[in-house]
Amino acid sequence: MKEYVLKTKSLNKKYKKDFVVSDLNVNVKRGEIYGFIGENGAGKTTLIRMVTGLVTPTSGTIELFGQDTPGELSRARKSIGALIERPAFYPTMTAYENLEACRIQKGIPGRESIARALEMVNLEDTKSKKVKDFSLGMKQKLGLAMALLGNPELLILDEPINGLDPSGIIEIRELLKRLNKEKNITILISSHILTELYQLATCYGIIHKGRLLEELTLKELDEKCKRSLNIKVDDLNKAVFILERELNTKNFRVLPDGTISLYDYTDNAKLVSSTLTKSEIIIEQIMPKGEDLEGYFMNLVGGADK
Repeated sequence: MKEYVLKTKSLNKKYKKDFVVSDLNVNVKRGEIYGFIGENGAGKTTLIRMVTGLVTPTSGTIELFGQDTPGELSRARKSIGALIERPAFYPTMTAYENLEACRIQKGIPGRESIARALEMVNLEDTKSKKVKDFSLGMKQKLGLAMALLGNPELLILDEPINGLDPSGIIEIRELLKRLNKEKNITILISSHILTELYQLATCYGIIHKGRLLEELTLKELDEKCKRSLNIKVDDLNKAVFILERELNTKNFRVLPDGTISLYDYTDNAKLVSSTLTKSEIIIEQIMPKGEDLEGYFMNLVGGADK
């Protein structure tokens, strides 16, 4: 069983009369890429600021690497690298010089960490180029390099692909996958670009109006979003027999209410319908089902608002 690098228990943050984070229980396992999903203003950045020590919780607890006392948390945060919103750079300095300033500020010993961080984000060849001449994608990679100084075990990224063009998004995505796989860095990444998170994350936490609606793995999400034809008939046993004999498929399951979820022929409902009808089975309903992460999120949020 994997250990947790981050757990929050009944975490709350209140500003004046309003709770921006309410009773939040987040669980991030070692080695995961945890996609933190929510609309702008849902509480994602507030959670990240509490975890990194920039904001004090109103109540509840934060546990990092199994530690939860104030002194232990302070020490544990040294094993975190974070990129929150837009990183601040010295525009007339090089990438190396910016990282050197960051290293000194963080109190990280040894300049060898700078070369290592630049290599990890593929910026080792920038040499004397000033940051003011960097593309947006290069600046995001430099921000990642800053977060990677000190070899963190947990990397926390708040909207790291905002404003990037498609090629920049792909480059950051592949870089994060490589850091996770090759360096075994656990990643918590918040974003409202759900199509991108689906291609990156291994598990998800969905937050809405400060509350965590659901945590699920990629496998669980795929199962919930799996495309199917949902079929209701007058004779369930006969329909199952016809599917197996005439359409040569066992790739279906019968739901508790008697609906057949058929995972084959999802683009050919006409063939399924005609095959069942020829066997004198009355079809009460046949309809496609399935959605992507964005559709699942919208349905979940819509249900929470009712």
